[in-house]
Amino acid sequence: MSTSIAQSLLPEFDHEAAVTRTVLERVPEGQAAWRPHAKSMTLGELAMHVASIPTWGVLTLRERSFDLSPPGEPPYTPPVWQSVAQMLSVFDENIGKARAALAAVTDLELAQPWTLKKGGDKVFTAPRGSVLRSFVLNNSVHHRAQLGLYLRMLDVPVPAMYGPTADTR
Repeated sequence: MSTSIAQSLLPEFDHEAAVTRTVLERVPEGQAAWRPHAKSMTLGELAMHVASIPTWGVLTLRERSFDLSPPGEPPYTPPVWQSVAQMLSVFDENIGKARAALAAVTDLELAQPWTLKKGGDKVFTAPRGSVLRSFVLNNSVHHRAQLGLYLRMLDVPVPAMYGPTADTR
């Protein structure tokens, strides 16, 4: 019997989740309002964004589409930073739900199209598996790297992600 796509992704998912949590744990609560540039998110906003990305895995794997601003309804509003403990709780809850959704999905379901909409208009449509890799996993790694840079700029030791950092050698 061959391994399903989801089963082959779970070890990577688990590794990335553990590394991401390690980075999130380093966020200095007293610096949550800090931002490196006027156009950048604050540290708290970025940390909460990283903690919330797994929600998109659940939406991708359990729904056929998602509308950021559904006509006649309130728009999607991401969770707002309150504290490190709250952010880690959001991450832990989201990652658990996303992992369960990934563990339960079939190869056929991963091949089905998923659509992101805004105001009822299609932003993009792609196979669920592709959305999971690009919009969820790769996007998480991208923003986690941004968070690592924020930590470096604040002189917070940056944990190892794919190898040692200047702080872990």
